[in-house]
Amino acid sequence: MRTLLITGAAQGIGLATATLFAKRGWKVYGLDIQAESLFATSLQGGFEPLACDLADPKSIERAAASLTHLDALVNNAATHANGDPLTLSAEEWKRVIDVNLTAPFLLSRAVAPLLMQSGGSIVNIASTRALMSEPHTEAYSASKGGLLSLTHAMAMSLSPVRVNAVSPGWIEHAAPESLHGFDHTFHPSGRVGSVSDVAEMVWFLTGDHAEFITAQNFVVDGGVTKKMIYPE
Repeated sequence: MRTLLITGAAQGIGLATATLFAKRGWKVYGLDIQAESLFATSLQGGFEPLACDLADPKSIERAAASLTHLDALVNNAATHANGDPLTLSAEEWKRVIDVNLTAPFLLSRAVAPLLMQSGGSIVNIASTRALMSEPHTEAYSASKGGLLSLTHAMAMSLSPVRVNAVSPGWIEHAAPESLHGFDHTFHPSGRVGSVSDVAEMVWFLTGDHAEFITAQNFVVDGGVTKKMIYPE
């Protein structure tokens, strides 16, 4: 049975991806700091939750050491500390970088021997915030920009393990009923994204049809980052 390890598996893109892989026959290990949520949302068959604080290197080491086989790692978990950069504390900045950037590095290198044995791959979930920004998102944007650079760097260092990134745009999973018509028509694709859009891209990148793809970033945003916008 092929095996997936995914971080941030208790909700959103992480939960959708874990669900997709489990339904398609994979054994899924889901890491999340929200241990109770992990167990509450455990999927029937093929899903094993693992509590892990990604800001703690020792917690990461323990989680990685519990595995004996792995075909794919998805570094999905992320946090943010949006706020005025003039007042953002060093502690807030550090936690975002620790969880969003340092943890993917530490976890990837910890499981790299298993992925080399299986001919597996890594998918990092970045963000279009690595390519464009709103005010007061410095820590999050910097972490995701760093994750894109980490992706192509590790693709070289960990070869033949394939390492790619997915950069989601507006992915609505909390309150889709609150969306308005303009929210959808703003996207060249005609709609706001869903968690399944990202999960399916991850599925493709970890599959046999993507054997020649590595060190790349795939933007899943309905075309928004390519849309020319003029002030009215």
